[in-house]
Amino acid sequence: MAVDAVIIGLGYVGLPLAEEATRAGMTVLGYDINQGVVDSLNAGVSHVDDLSDDDIAQMVAGGFRATTDESEIDGAAVAVICVPTPLSVDGGPDLRAVESAVDTVARHLHPGMLVVLESTTYPGTTDEVVRPRLEAGGLVAGQDFHLAFSPERIDPGNERFGAKNTPKVVGGHTPACGEAAAGFYGRFVDSVVRAKGTREAETAKLLENTYRHINIALVNEMTRFCHELGIDLWDVIAAAKTKPFGFQAFYPGPGVGGHCIPIDPNYLSHNVRARLGYPFRFVELAQEINSGMPAYVVNRAQDILNEIGKPLKGSTVLLLGVTYKPNIADQRESPAVPLAKQLLAKGAVVRYHDPYVTQWGALGEAVARVEDPLAGVAGADLTILVQNHRDYDVDALAGAGQAFFDTRGVATESEKVSRL
Repeated sequence: MAVDAVIIGLGYVGLPLAEEATRAGMTVLGYDINQGVVDSLNAGVSHVDDLSDDDIAQMVAGGFRATTDESEIDGAAVAVICVPTPLSVDGGPDLRAVESAVDTVARHLHPGMLVVLESTTYPGTTDEVVRPRLEAGGLVAGQDFHLAFSPERIDPGNERFGAKNTPKVVGGHTPACGEAAAGFYGRFVDSVVRAKGTREAETAKLLENTYRHINIALVNEMTRFCHELGIDLWDVIAAAKTKPFGFQAFYPGPGVGGHCIPIDPNYLSHNVRARLGYPFRFVELAQEINSGMPAYVVNRAQDILNEIGKPLKGSTVLLLGVTYKPNIADQRESPAVPLAKQLLAKGAVVRYHDPYVTQWGALGEAVARVEDPLAGVAGADLTILVQNHRDYDVDALAGAGQAFFDTRGVATESEKVSRL
């Protein structure tokens, strides 16, 4: 059976992409090395927050199929690579998954094929890493096959913007490659934006996330001195955002999480240092500030307990919400992990509740889950709201406890409530 597109990597990026392409009537094959993921998808079971089991069942009914058999890639008109790019031990990008996926495609590359990399990475990856591996078999990018980069812009849990209505940036190895990529995405994405080339498209994604990283660091830095000066930063932000131009509101928190904000800017910083020999100072300072927020929250927690005559050591601290963003189960790079570890290191008894996380694997047996958040709050010496899930009645929870530390600025102020 002819395949219009094969999506390589069926995670939070590849699966929504496959869904939209299938909805548009394309014949879509999903390829993943995880047999469990493939079997679940073929059985109509989702493993990502943004797609339900019903969504997957509709995809399967529409012709979507997942496989671990790379021979099925043969003859696919388009191959889209959507695999993870975590940080390596030295702080640079770990491209092993990308290289493996590219080598898989290279074994089935044929004239006229379009290959698109969506995995976030440093500028030059498409041309310097992907292209040579694809051309090793003798076909030439821009002549025999098309090559492009199109940064993923999936925002897990975003109920307004998804793969279809988020503008799709594409940059081709050549103008004709860009046209081919734009034509492919134009079949199922509302708006396609042409970048000058692959490096511009790669850098656009890093600029988007670096912008967020730096502005979050700005308000995280401000929350520290505003607390010392007796200034309510949450009120400051509420006032500032009434300006209809020249300001976008960002909010402080216990740290940054997810695959993008804590990681992507470091690709750019690492690349600048490696190639140009000097630091990207904004990124490195932002990383220093944001990664220091869990320790700051622990210090504030210790101060709050001292005010009610209790030491942190031996006190029970309940963490509410341990995912990296609200209303999803995704725990990647969640600041709740270093926060819990530092509380444990200071002798606190740490418990957690999260409606989306029944087993918190990051901490093993060290942190037990409480089943009832109200009862958990009542039994804790201090409750810290780490993530504000919609399931939480924050004011009711704050009222049920002895002391409540709100890192999200949502609780009504009272004698029991301290805000970041």
